[in-house]
Amino acid sequence: MKTIRIKTPYITLGQLLKYADVVQSGGETKAFLAENEILVNNTIENRRGKKIHPGDKVSINKKIELLITD
Repeated sequence: MKTIRIKTPYITLGQLLKYADVVQSGGETKAFLAENEILVNNTIENRRGKKIHPGDKVSINKKIELLITD
């Protein structure tokens, strides 16, 4: 599990994917979300604007796990 530290109250899912080097650009995010299974706290999520807060856990295709901390 990779820990991602943020200094703001939240980060959007699209920003998180870019910050964690899962996608290279914001333009890739929409297609990536459509083609992959993303779970936020064990709930399927495909909105790139979804707010991710410290304490949230993001799973990508059940292979990459990200824990958000402040």
